Amino acid sequence: MNMVATNWVAVGQLSDIPRQGARCVKNGDMTIAIFRTSDDRVFALEDKCPHKNGPLSNGIVHDGCVTCPLHNWVISLETGTAQGADKGETLTFPVKLDGQTVLLGL
Repeated sequence: MNMVATNWVAVGQLSDIPRQGARCVKNGDMTIAIFRTSDDRVFALEDKCPHKNGPLSNGIVHDGCVTCPLHNWVISLETGTAQGADKGETLTFPVKLDGQTVLLGL
């Protein structure tokens, strides 16, 4: 479930996010996790697993997905949808690089 970007906000540098890890930013009451893959692609999801609201930012990033640390649900970084037999989705946000600056679409 994608949100339409109305404003691009600089949220840090690519080097601020560990490879195969995440960094969180706040947008009002919502926490958004910015993920970096091993090949330096960036993705943004609400930091909430669709299963039991686990912190996806604490999960393991692999193969274009993140595995929730609570119950091992695998969530696509691109679409926010649960993989395999699990059903559900989390919000995704547009994110892009301008050089090494990470821009989040809000």
